Amino acid sequence: MGEAGVRFAGARHGVPVLGGPGGFVGASQAAARAARLAALHPGLVAVRQVGTSRGGRPLVLLSVGDGPRHVLAVGGPHPNEPVGTATALHLAERAVHEPRLRRGSSVTWNFLLCLDPDGAALTEGWLRGPLTMERHYRYFYRPAVDGQPEWLPPPGADWATLPETTALTGVIDELRPFLQCSLHGVDVGGSFVQLTGDVPGLAEPFARSAAAAGVPLERGPYDAFRWPSPGPGTYLMPSAAAPADGSALTEDPACSTWSHAQRYGAVTAVVEVPMWAAPVVSDRAPSADPERALAAAARTLRAENEPLAELLAQIRPLLRTPHGPLLRSVEWHLAVAPRQARDWEPAVAAGAGPLSDLTRADLAGIEIQTHRMPLRITAMLARLLADAEGPAVGPLRQRVARLVAERCSRLRDRFGARWVPVRDQVGHQARTVVAVFDGLA
Repeated sequence: MGEAGVRFAGARHGVPVLGGPGGFVGASQAAARAARLAALHPGLVAVRQVGTSRGGRPLVLLSVGDGPRHVLAVGGPHPNEPVGTATALHLAERAVHEPRLRRGSSVTWNFLLCLDPDGAALTEGWLRGPLTMERHYRYFYRPAVDGQPEWLPPPGADWATLPETTALTGVIDELRPFLQCSLHGVDVGGSFVQLTGDVPGLAEPFARSAAAAGVPLERGPYDAFRWPSPGPGTYLMPSAAAPADGSALTEDPACSTWSHAQRYGAVTAVVEVPMWAAPVVSDRAPSADPERALAAAARTLRAENEPLAELLAQIRPLLRTPHGPLLRSVEWHLAVAPRQARDWEPAVAAGAGPLSDLTRADLAGIEIQTHRMPLRITAMLARLLADAEGPAVGPLRQRVARLVAERCSRLRDRFGARWVPVRDQVGHQARTVVAVFDGLA
């Protein structure tokens, strides 16, 4: 059991575990809380290490129950989305105290608390607060796709399966869950669920939960663009074969741990909840001029990307560390942006269906991305400058910091983005997972 086992063995009895879905938690803090929960409920709750990250951090699985049917919930798949780890802990405590979730003794709930603890360690500074947008991007990090553990290398790819991915697929192969939930977050937008299979009766409790949290349903997320939608805010993933080019820039559901679980008959639900809510993402009114809006989005993203690529060229020679995850992520985002802009060109977008069918929500999701992607790149350039030296570094730091602040203000003001309290984010995500479970169990 190693390091994780020592930590878990030292847990004290009688210590309150969570006290409700009140705040974000880091990976090591989550492991400690899981250990306390196991100490309070021996025989019902178990904690074990199921793998080790690239950086040597433990991958911790918390299980509640001893039934033969399994639910698997995965927290922290992206380090800039901390809600999932908090939701996993909250759901674990619910599973302890609500026997109906265990269906007597027939269902075991399993929680992989943080799939990418190395990435989470790069963002944990924000969790200490205050939870402002500016501080979120001050500590922003999101890896390139070949560093995201939920993705498997497509055929012909020049990157290998990550140890975190191997650990997750190993857990899936061991448990053979009938339901897998991937717990994601959205920085600005609304809530939506991506599914590998239909879940009967999900639409009503999902909408009710979002309303209770004051969160809009996202009716046009750019990463589920024109996917089949069995209900408001719910989308069915395409089942297309993996791409033949092996590009590391491709995110295809067929090359994911979500699809890996399907070999056991599982449905995977990717549950997204926003940190800052933007009501426009639920507006189903027809777009006045979708062709013009798409062309403008493509043009804007290209225009924003070019000066950021030039900034990186200025910063690169100043870096004390010429390689690293932040630099790799910046390079990847800069490479992805032109391709995304191409996909939004009216002639390309029309291939997925008539442009006249696009709504304000569809275009809002795309427009948010035209602001979000340059902001993410700029924020990580600012972090790279912390590891730079030379007379040009000071002015560059001031310039990039000013750009981050301006882009945050623009994103917040343009879309009327409103902070969603962590309690509401966690509560809504947990209720959604339970609604999916009820629809399948």
